[in-house]
Amino acid sequence: MAVDADAAVAKGARVLLRYLDVVLVVIAMAPALVLGAPVLGYTIGAGGWILQRGIAEGDRRWIRKVSEPRKQLGISLFEAFGRTWLLAAVIIVAALAGGRQDGLTAALVIFGAYSVAFVIRVLTGPPRRTAVQ
Repeated sequence: MAVDADAAVAKGARVLLRYLDVVLVVIAMAPALVLGAPVLGYTIGAGGWILQRGIAEGDRRWIRKVSEPRKQLGISLFEAFGRTWLLAAVIIVAALAGGRQDGLTAALVIFGAYSVAFVIRVLTGPPRRTAVQ
């Protein structure tokens, strides 16, 4: 029974670590807004980050189903560049909808979330390989 509890705690910790960037974006919203960050810029930046993370999860499942390594690489590159362009568009939309401060806020939210996600990926190493079925 204790082994099951330890395994559940370890799994929960891995899930939290995997999505720490999203958790921090949500938690940081209240202090950022209290300190004067533009609401529109933060909301658009956080929404764009969370959207691209959701797209990434769906695409990873899709890529795992592809059996040919060359196709996996092509889809993976297309997906990564597409999400980058999505984030750039989010920053531009925030700037056009609300002004320069909103665009800057959206860019800072995305930069902060990306930095956290990058550090986590570096510290945890490459993702586990799963067997193609």
